[in-house]
Amino acid sequence: MALSARSITLHDVARDAGVSAASVSRILTGRFRGEPAVAERVRAIARQLGYVPHGGARALITRRAGAMGVLLPDIFGEFFSELLRGADAAARAAGVQLLVAGAHSAPEELVAAIGAMRGRVDGYLVMAPHTAARAALAQLAAHTPTVVVGASDRAVPFPALVVDNRGGARAMAQHLLACRYDRIAFIGGPRGNADATARRSGFLQALRGSAAARTLIELPGDFNQQAGWDAARALLRAPRRPRALFAANDAMAIGALSALHDAGVRVPDEIAVAGFDDIPMARFLAPSLTTVHVPIAALGERAMQRLLDGVRHGTHATVFREVVPTSLVHRASTGAPADPVTMRGVA
Repeated sequence: MALSARSITLHDVARDAGVSAASVSRILTGRFRGEPAVAERVRAIARQLGYVPHGGARALITRRAGAMGVLLPDIFGEFFSELLRGADAAARAAGVQLLVAGAHSAPEELVAAIGAMRGRVDGYLVMAPHTAARAALAQLAAHTPTVVVGASDRAVPFPALVVDNRGGARAMAQHLLACRYDRIAFIGGPRGNADATARRSGFLQALRGSAAARTLIELPGDFNQQAGWDAARALLRAPRRPRALFAANDAMAIGALSALHDAGVRVPDEIAVAGFDDIPMARFLAPSLTTVHVPIAALGERAMQRLLDGVRHGTHATVFREVVPTSLVHRASTGAPADPVTMRGVA
């Protein structure tokens, strides 16, 4: 009678392959230095038998769990699914699993999620943490391989990949000014979010000195579609509506587009709409969404590769700050620039 996958052991693989159990262990944990043909035969037999290494036993041998923890502020939304897609591609290529948790935005929730994963992962990929979690992340990175995405545009005390939020928001402001929109509304992101803060800063900086800066309307947001819908509804009730609306991420821009559509407002003829991130859905909306492109999947893949390097080479305590560039993507939701010359170099 064939053995079930649950009952297959290291010794079963060793017996069928004609090698010692110690050799099987070294081959399956990447520590074998013998003939490649022997290693490949053992792996093939392990696959054929359906052998699944015991995670706890492997950790005792290699002192590694073979998994990475990914902590997201939220597990909802296309941005995070794209980020995870990239991170998972890098992890799978390295034979590593991902443990994913929605740590939300409160620092204490982030710390609790890290504690729950301790001992089960070899390192942490932390996305868009609250600024108040900075000290806790610095302490974590000093002892455990950690890479933070979206921490800050300034110097950071831990390994970090930083999106060029300010540059992207400046490019969007220049685009809206080139389209001659003199009444602009801005929907911000959640308080304490470094990406949201940087996007607001870059946008306001580029508007400085223009007529649009004097009539700018700012509304709070929370990086979700409902926040964009609520903000757009509030703008429709204003005595004088803006001619353009820039949301600090695409999810809010999509919510705003829905609210405007429900109210019968034509985009971009009556109100232009723009976002930030360039999630895959953005190009398929009607009208398609002008936005700031962030290479989301590539960002997740790069961050995981840097984390894996830190685990492999013991360089996790080395602090780095890698800036990920952005670019403006002009689509139908903002219409055509009034003077194409002013757009040179923006995208």
